[in-house]
Amino acid sequence: MASSRWIRRYHPSEGGQVRLVCLPHAGGSASFYFPMSQALAPALDVLSVQYPGRQDRRDEPGITDMARYADELTRELLPWLDRPLAFFGHSMGAVLAFEVTRRLERDHGVTPVRIFASGRRAPSSHRHETVHLRDDDGVVAEMRELSGTDSRILGDEEILRMVLPAIRTDYTAIENYRATPEDVVRTPITVLTGEADPRTTREEAESWEKHTTSDFEIHCFPGGHFFLANHQERIMRIVSEGLTADARTN
Repeated sequence: MASSRWIRRYHPSEGGQVRLVCLPHAGGSASFYFPMSQALAPALDVLSVQYPGRQDRRDEPGITDMARYADELTRELLPWLDRPLAFFGHSMGAVLAFEVTRRLERDHGVTPVRIFASGRRAPSSHRHETVHLRDDDGVVAEMRELSGTDSRILGDEEILRMVLPAIRTDYTAIENYRATPEDVVRTPITVLTGEADPRTTREEAESWEKHTTSDFEIHCFPGGHFFLANHQERIMRIVSEGLTADARTN
């Protein structure tokens, strides 16, 4: 497979029945999903997406528009459609998974086997948020509230200067994103949500059901926005069992 700036394949699995594409949160990187890739291989072939503006892509400008994000990632995934595709996206990554799926279905006749939408309200559940307009201290305060960033990074000024531009461009993209209840996919959707997530209520998470004409299910976990850090075993079981069942029916 041709190399890509966008795709990291930490544990290649030629025998995996389903290829799972993992999409990070705002400011996140592909390495966030290294443990998931390790846990699910070789049953699944896991691809982790590396957005521009961070880690080995830090010299590239970030993307501030979700439509452009989805367009570019869709093009990057076209060479990987030789087996059934599924998505796991956390926070901003869940919305990006939904938008890429819309493009694959509409423009390429490809229906992914499932979207796992984690830690994000439904695409049409809009809140007015302006984190991307805050100063650096304001962005750091948001990161601390969501508890998704290593406290060592928050205390290291040099590392912070490197990651803040990527966080700001991602927040610009996701906070300006809009969708309507009429924006739907044929792909089944499984929602994972934290019971104490300050950015997603149970009702907002359940509203994902409006965005699929196929099966829908929801799983709730104790914890906040990054609940998945404390429930990895259960989440891996939900993903692996779900995709194994999907593979049998496709």
